[in-house]
Amino acid sequence: MSLMLAKKCFGRFGAASRLSVFQNNLFTYTNELSHPIPDKCPEITNIETAVSVIKSCDTVFCSGAAATPIDLIEGMVKHAKKNNLNDITVCHMHTEGPALYTTPEYKEHFRSNSFFMGGNVRKAVASGEGDNMSIFLHEIPKLFYNKIVQPDVALVHVSPIDEHGYCSTGTSVDCVRAALMNSKKIVAQINKQMPRTFGDSIIHSSHFDYAIEVDTCLPSHGGHGPSEVETKIGQIIAENLVEDGATLQMGIGSIPDAVLNALHNHKDLGIHSEMFANGVVELVQKGCVTNSQKTFHQGRIVGSFFIGNQKLYDFVNNNPFIEMLKIEYVNNVGIISRNPKMTAINSCIEVDLTGQISSDSIGTRFYSGFGGQVDFIRGAAEGFDGKGKPIIAMPSVTAKGESKISPILKPGAGVVTSRAHVHYVVTEYGIASLFGRNMRQRAHALINIAHPDHRENLEKAAFERLKVMPSP
Repeated sequence: MSLMLAKKCFGRFGAASRLSVFQNNLFTYTNELSHPIPDKCPEITNIETAVSVIKSCDTVFCSGAAATPIDLIEGMVKHAKKNNLNDITVCHMHTEGPALYTTPEYKEHFRSNSFFMGGNVRKAVASGEGDNMSIFLHEIPKLFYNKIVQPDVALVHVSPIDEHGYCSTGTSVDCVRAALMNSKKIVAQINKQMPRTFGDSIIHSSHFDYAIEVDTCLPSHGGHGPSEVETKIGQIIAENLVEDGATLQMGIGSIPDAVLNALHNHKDLGIHSEMFANGVVELVQKGCVTNSQKTFHQGRIVGSFFIGNQKLYDFVNNNPFIEMLKIEYVNNVGIISRNPKMTAINSCIEVDLTGQISSDSIGTRFYSGFGGQVDFIRGAAEGFDGKGKPIIAMPSVTAKGESKISPILKPGAGVVTSRAHVHYVVTEYGIASLFGRNMRQRAHALINIAHPDHRENLEKAAFERLKVMPSP
């Protein structure tokens, strides 16, 4: 790619530093939002003034997860109602908090558009009053660079400004940086409690048009331990599939936490994950996570966003052991595959007897999104050393006792991870190794890890579908 073409494609700030990804640079630290703008400082003001830049028909981007700017969002909805603004689109990844822009009081003013759907917007999507996308996590920044989504205003949550004028997007880089680069106006929520992180999270405050200052706790997850079933799944994965020196990817939730809890006897683990949560902290403190076996970003945890408890936020604050990088880099299959013994652990809603994975919907009802599951499942499978492990982990039954291994996916359910992507499926009853297996063998392996109460019905369904008994 020529430098001229790169500058043309790279949006409002036009910095050549984004060429680093194409030049196979080991570090991505981008400059588009990092250089000071001469003679420009953000106007530190009150919430009402800060959100006054939002007008009818605007598209507003909000950062998400622990970096959801809840104070600014509350100010935005009050501003819209007070001034009778309409047709405002709020676009975002998974956000925390009440998502006031989807509530009945404000439905005439806003419409939500989710790139990855959280629980706070499911009702709006189900009722037709909100929208959602099916998109790979690493491709979300393309929405902004290709002008498919063009934010008029970006609301972002950042750490305090230092003596040089810099702050950090803290717990979220993900698609935030791409959105900020392509937004006409940037409004920042500067929070004393937002941790300062390094990497692509660094931004100079001169790029803000308005800012408010708050001192509020971040949204948190965690607080109750894994169940007996989840603990068993974690032990099975840790003891049979995670090797010393492996590089791990895992999301948030009880099963990833259970895996982390079972890794305290492992050595020289690394982390390269779009997100990470509380369990990583103790593994680092015990010396289990060193990142010493990585061939690049050696000695560093690589992530793109995270959410957890205060212990996690304190751990990452001002900690150079953590590199927060852009999601288009972290979730790039080619980058993922360069990590040694890449072990990707993801969950799902349902799997059929051929290995098709539904992760974003329950039948026709949308539940979440594609996220980074396919990115990491494929990246692990393509591992440069041939030792990658793509893993789907789940309890054998739902909370209602229904089998999560089904003869066929529920009508209308979407396939997020195809049957060809899947290598390992794990429940509390063991591991189904599917790679290189024909359909009869796959069915047999999956039935063997289903809940015993459902195996007979699954065997009958396998016979009806495959016309043979699902024996090995």
